[in-house]
Amino acid sequence: MNIVLLDAKTLGDDLDLSSLEAFGTLTRYDTTSEEETLERIIDAEIVITNKVVLSANILAQTKKLKLICIAATGTNNVDLEAAKFQGIEVKNVKGYSTKSVVQHTFAMTLYLLEKMAYYDAVVKDDRWAESGLFTDVSQPFYEISGKKWGIVGMGMIGQSVAQIATAFGAEVSYHSTSGENLNHAYPHKTLEFILKDCDIISIHAPLNDDTYDLINEINLPYIKEKAILLNLGRGGIINETDLAFELDRREIYAGLDVLETEPITLNNRLNEVKHKERLLITPHIAWASIEARKKLLEGIVKNIQTFLRK
Repeated sequence: MNIVLLDAKTLGDDLDLSSLEAFGTLTRYDTTSEEETLERIIDAEIVITNKVVLSANILAQTKKLKLICIAATGTNNVDLEAAKFQGIEVKNVKGYSTKSVVQHTFAMTLYLLEKMAYYDAVVKDDRWAESGLFTDVSQPFYEISGKKWGIVGMGMIGQSVAQIATAFGAEVSYHSTSGENLNHAYPHKTLEFILKDCDIISIHAPLNDDTYDLINEINLPYIKEKAILLNLGRGGIINETDLAFELDRREIYAGLDVLETEPITLNNRLNEVKHKERLLITPHIAWASIEARKKLLEGIVKNIQTFLRK
């Protein structure tokens, strides 16, 4: 089989991709632009893509392509109807990153809740050494225990976050963005209630017509003073310009692992937030622990094996 991997760089240089070579000739590209895509896959029988877009126009010109392996859970970068029309099978990998995203959720929470940026700086710039005190409590921080934790999006990740937050002693409630996922042990609340009532709010929802701009200038003011808002779902769920304004206006905190445009653009209003200690941004890495990426590769290999057995 002629196998083409379009964006190997997104999987990490530390991932051993030799298992893919068992299926045929593997051609790997670190990155692939829109202009390069067709030329690179024109003779491929199997294409592996993480984020490279395979449009209907591109797929219509690929006469040999039999299988598209998406190196992710989301399938929005492939025109599924066009693939089906042409008899091209499309396979994604589900559940590989759940533990990684959940862990990152709590890493971001604790970083903001415990004012880690401040206390790290206090030690490294010698303020602690010069203080003469054995401790520094100038920036009060809090425990998760006793806090109200609201979850927006109660899929596998949201459910795991709920379990761990409960173990920390938090009181958990959730909001289903579809209005259908209501069979859980935790109370279902309106989005307005979650924003007004909760001390920590974490988003684990997909991006669709119901969730785009879900958090915006209208409902951001509902969030309590000193509350933490986290987005580990998809960029575009929170209006970033509106969030930047709210972070400047009063003391709330935000942790974002996803943005509407990635990588972040230089003119993104979040770059200009005055109180930078109130904002933590990570470069879409919640999914990407080494363990998760290994599971992802195993899932791709399994999808190819299943396809070839047919």
